[in-house]
Amino acid sequence: MKGTISSKSRAFGGKPVINELLSRPRTPAVAVREAPAGGAPLGVPAGKSGKKVSGKGKLREAVRLFKAKCWGDALQELLVVDSADLNVDDKMELSYYLGLCFTKVGRMVDAAPHLEQVVATSEDLLRIYQCRMMLAYIHVTTGRPKMAEFELSRLLDSGFESAQMFTTMAYAAYSRKHYRHAIEHYEKALKLDDSNATALNSMGYILVDTGIDPAKGLRYCRRAVEIQPDNPAYLDSLGWACYKCKEPSAARNWLRKAHELAPHESTIREHLRIVTGGVGL
Repeated sequence: MKGTISSKSRAFGGKPVINELLSRPRTPAVAVREAPAGGAPLGVPAGKSGKKVSGKGKLREAVRLFKAKCWGDALQELLVVDSADLNVDDKMELSYYLGLCFTKVGRMVDAAPHLEQVVATSEDLLRIYQCRMMLAYIHVTTGRPKMAEFELSRLLDSGFESAQMFTTMAYAAYSRKHYRHAIEHYEKALKLDDSNATALNSMGYILVDTGIDPAKGLRYCRRAVEIQPDNPAYLDSLGWACYKCKEPSAARNWLRKAHELAPHESTIREHLRIVTGGVGL
């Protein structure tokens, strides 16, 4: 399809998926100084002196730091760039990287207006795709699945497709307890990328946990673990699937492996408690 983006394209680091929240990177939020009265516009904090720092050099340095994966340092540089000193293209670049950095450090609410600015005014189709994907991620992880579905439907209307997009749509549907719709979206993701472990694990978990088709769900969970054998979330899904399919010995085995890798994850601990009767926790 025209405008289709490769299923390997990744707009952001972590993905909202079923039973995989523990696999997301947990970057601590960056502490940022608040602007004094009459300081930076749009809620952007000022520099040490209380005045904005001018110059495109700050923006270039922030981009360099972002590409080096120094998210917090990049954000601090961006927050002291005076937008009045930038041309239209540079302002767009500032909004884009502010959105990315805020997302990377876990400040989703702060990221959203900058990403929306890019979506509303950019002519770069790939950036629009990326920012809409990130907005969908923000909405679905902050309890607003309808808004996530809106962003993703706009992408579909524009002719974009990716496995990642369909997995996010599936999670939004799952959040609203629309399990059949979620399964349909995961099926579309797998048509684009049949080795997508996220879709395999999530599809399997839904089929098992809802009782729609536990045997089929078990097969999907096995495939996900074959692809990522050390992912504790996938091991947990496989263990739970074995339990639901009356394979208690295998269930205990997989869940104990999951627990060894992620001993503090509440879902794994609860599944293991149910399967073992509390023995071995």
